Amino acid sequence: MSPALARTLIDVRPLRTSPVFRRLLIGRTVSVLGMFMTMVTVMYQVWDMTHSTVWTGAVGLANAVPTVVVGLFAGSWVDRGDRRRIYLFNTVGQSVCSLLLAVQGFTGHIPVLGVLALVAAQSCFGAVGGPASGVFIPRLLPKDQVAAGLALNTMSFTTMMLVGPALGGLLIGWAGVGACYLVDALTFLLAFHGAFGLPALPPEGEPSRAGLHGVLDALRFLAGHRVVRGALLTDLAATVLAMPVSLFPLINSERFGGDPRTLGLFLSAISVGGITASVFSGTVTRLGRPGLVMLLGASTWGAALAAFGLMTNPWAGLAFLALAGAADSTSVISRSTIVQTHTPDALLGRVSAAEQIVGQAGPNLGNLRGGLVAGWTSGATALFTGGLLCVLAVAGVGASTPELRAGAGVGVTPDEA
Repeated sequence: MSPALARTLIDVRPLRTSPVFRRLLIGRTVSVLGMFMTMVTVMYQVWDMTHSTVWTGAVGLANAVPTVVVGLFAGSWVDRGDRRRIYLFNTVGQSVCSLLLAVQGFTGHIPVLGVLALVAAQSCFGAVGGPASGVFIPRLLPKDQVAAGLALNTMSFTTMMLVGPALGGLLIGWAGVGACYLVDALTFLLAFHGAFGLPALPPEGEPSRAGLHGVLDALRFLAGHRVVRGALLTDLAATVLAMPVSLFPLINSERFGGDPRTLGLFLSAISVGGITASVFSGTVTRLGRPGLVMLLGASTWGAALAAFGLMTNPWAGLAFLALAGAADSTSVISRSTIVQTHTPDALLGRVSAAEQIVGQAGPNLGNLRGGLVAGWTSGATALFTGGLLCVLAVAGVGASTPELRAGAGVGVTPDEA
């Protein structure tokens, strides 16, 4: 392999140099696979129990509300204790919730509200475990490998997003919903094993103040740190203004004859684009300018979705969705690099919680926005205007935050903190 091609492909130095990171990545990948299997299983079971789109919509609320409500307070807790211990505790909690889902799946004697309560409880544990794991990579890897570690995480997540729902559907058809939940519970054992060998990871620096005071400290940091604030605003612009998923059925009906085979390819095209971008992320992660890359990636995401809204040829439409997925993956890697390398360790749990909240709330609000605009106009109009607004909003963030465009290296600098 030529040196130029080697630098273009995903940077695997973290896998070679850090056995701890390697175990973490394997455990996380298997656990994320189980998460996506459970996601499709819950939707299937709730629909089978109720045949109501209101109840299937409530599944999203059961996942999102605990993440938003628990999030920042969970981050304050994470920044007061040993992140390893907190992560292990919450991994066990998530596994227990999956085991209880498996029990009800095998017995069938639980109302739909009970299923949603278990989903919400598991989401609460995830809202704490996510910020705890957010400190692992910058503590375990050298600064020049953090972006590469995040790229490997993103590639594993995107790949499991493509494989997990399909595998979950096959397992439901073969062995039923209880078996699918049980497999998810077992995947947490690998996640637990991956983190069990970590050293203690208390916060470096002054621990978080308890309760609301710790949350307010994090909010003051986010309000005052232009680079991190700009990164989160860019993500909100991309998701709230241009999230396309709720529009896919309508676009498929308007432009592509309502063929279910075409509809099934929409999300697959985004995932394939994201995986491809991750595989060839070496140049991006070695560039050392994550802010500029993030702005370009988020702008390309919006522009590609706007172009998709204008397409009448399904293959051209799928190509633009693949481009959007590649741009989104690149933007996510760069945003995470900014957050994890510009945030002091003592605040990283809370800021990771804020990033997690943005990642949950933004897409849900974006799908709602798209549905409302499409109801007043059309699916194509909602997609095109949303993509255009995303490009303009990202341009505004870039214009008002020159530190993001400059992107001179990583790390917390005095004028940013």
